[in-house]
Amino acid sequence: MIEVKEVTKAYGKSVVVDNVSLNLRSGGLTAIVGANGAGKSTLLSMIARLLPIDAGAIQVADYDVTTGDSRELARKLAILRQTNELQSRLTVADLVAFGRYPHSGGRLTAEDREKVDEAIGWMDLTALRDRFLDEMSGGQRQRAFVAMVLAQDTEYMLLDEPLNNLDVSHAHAMLRTLRRAADELGKTVVIVVHDINYASCWADQIVAMKDGRIRKVGSPREIVQRELLREVFDLDIEVAEFAGHPIAHFYLPVPVCSNCNGASCGTCCLDGARESSGPIPVSLSAGAQRR
Repeated sequence: MIEVKEVTKAYGKSVVVDNVSLNLRSGGLTAIVGANGAGKSTLLSMIARLLPIDAGAIQVADYDVTTGDSRELARKLAILRQTNELQSRLTVADLVAFGRYPHSGGRLTAEDREKVDEAIGWMDLTALRDRFLDEMSGGQRQRAFVAMVLAQDTEYMLLDEPLNNLDVSHAHAMLRTLRRAADELGKTVVIVVHDINYASCWADQIVAMKDGRIRKVGSPREIVQRELLREVFDLDIEVAEFAGHPIAHFYLPVPVCSNCNGASCGTCCLDGARESSGPIPVSLSAGAQRR
């Protein structure tokens, strides 16, 4: 279990994670969603000790993240950052082998090489294992980094926007792989994802954040609701059922009031349109403007 207890993180006077408490059970796939600046990546980075916390405590499988040994933590938890830059020219196999460092200290054993091969195969990179990363597309590199996380072979896998640079087909394949890691390998997978519909269709539970706080934790059906999405994303989003999943229709144009340049978000005059004696001037916009 991952236990986050009253954790706060601030940069100067700007609080980016505000007194957050969260328990994530072992196993399954959890998606963290929210608008830009909600604190998703910061929370994930603190769980992995990439960032120090200002207050509170974090435990992973009863292991104190803030005070424990880094190498021991790396045997329990692996993380993929949102952005990954390399200073050396590496092949796919070279990169994935770095995932074994917490176990081997850089001297690969036969078991380490087997884990590397398995991870490369899981990410469908066998044909590219000897390809240099700088000769690959952004999506291929992203898959290689996820293979490195898999090779680390930890119970807990944290991935910050693993769908970056992936087209629809490869995003689907990535989610299928992470789902299999949870279901077949018993991993606890936690991802940050921007598309609420990916979270709805693939996650067991969703953590919805806004302004550094957790608004709600629940199943996809509990989270993907019009009122909650309006609160989290400042956008009135219709929700419909499709193939057994609640789907948010945020790609559609929404009515925008020409008087106040806002959408029907609880504060706009569109909300009183039914009670108004006169017409409300409305235009269509690809997205409601935040106010």
